[in-house]
Amino acid sequence: MRRYGKNPDEDDIRVRPNRKGNRPRTNIRPKHEDAREGLVLTVDRGRLTCLIDDRKVTAMKARELGRKSAVVGDRVAVVGDLSGAKDTLARIVRVEPRSSTLRRTADDDDPFERVVVANADQLAIVTALADPEPRPRLIDRCLVAAYDAGLDPLLVLTKSDLAAPDALLDSYGALGVPYVVTNRDELTDGGAAERVREQLTGRMTAFVGHSGVGKTTLVNALVPERRRATGHVNAVTGRGRHTTTSALALPLPGDTGWVIDTPGVRSFGLAHVDPSRVIHAFPDLASGTAECPRACSHDEPDCALDAWVAGGHAEPARLYSLRRLLSTRERREGD
Repeated sequence: MRRYGKNPDEDDIRVRPNRKGNRPRTNIRPKHEDAREGLVLTVDRGRLTCLIDDRKVTAMKARELGRKSAVVGDRVAVVGDLSGAKDTLARIVRVEPRSSTLRRTADDDDPFERVVVANADQLAIVTALADPEPRPRLIDRCLVAAYDAGLDPLLVLTKSDLAAPDALLDSYGALGVPYVVTNRDELTDGGAAERVREQLTGRMTAFVGHSGVGKTTLVNALVPERRRATGHVNAVTGRGRHTTTSALALPLPGDTGWVIDTPGVRSFGLAHVDPSRVIHAFPDLASGTAECPRACSHDEPDCALDAWVAGGHAEPARLYSLRRLLSTRERREGD
């Protein structure tokens, strides 16, 4: 093998011919003005399924996006083969600005944020009234995440044939969160699904909930032509089994809205949430914070909200609900 010295003769260096000619490197990237807009429906091991017009196109992230990722619900710009034919692959070259981003962390001390969905405008928090038992602290955490992301919360209570919803609804009455109560029989005959669908019309709604609460069963009732696998609750542990392994966006019949089915969660960390933003979900209390001391946690002796409520400007139950949500970061979901 021939080795070249520091000053080799140029005639001795072999240069591979380039039929297309040599082009100098440049930092100018193509603008992709001919890119088509698509909606990310699901993400699976680096492959993204996008809806472009009425076609489903498989795409991958282009190199120029760098570390920026696309998630379910994202509006993206796509180039390449957009036919949607088998074994074709397009490229996502741009992720459009998001109107909302629902995030969570694995735990409250985990600095790594996970984006659950993008561009949703409503969060349906699905919880069972029994089998498994409801977890109010997990509901509180989902509410905080919804308020922080600017999403409207919707409480969906399942399995009302096993337990009454009154006690759980009373604890959230002061928040004014809309709710729907369902049971399996009503889902079968379509009555409950229709009541839920009324709350979803014209919106993109992300469904979150603990494993085994019937979230995917509800989604199957809403979009019957796209049935997903469902599981059961373990009789020993009282926990559900993960049957949904990836988020999936589905159009409601008649293109009246979108539902995003997400994998079941067993925790919902709030390390990314600034507690000062939660107050904005309580407009009747927000005005009362003007006299609060700097960096007030709204749960301390000098907080001005106590005098605000005592003066009749807001209901005491609303202040209690706010403080319960603000303190949920210091408590685990099972407490």
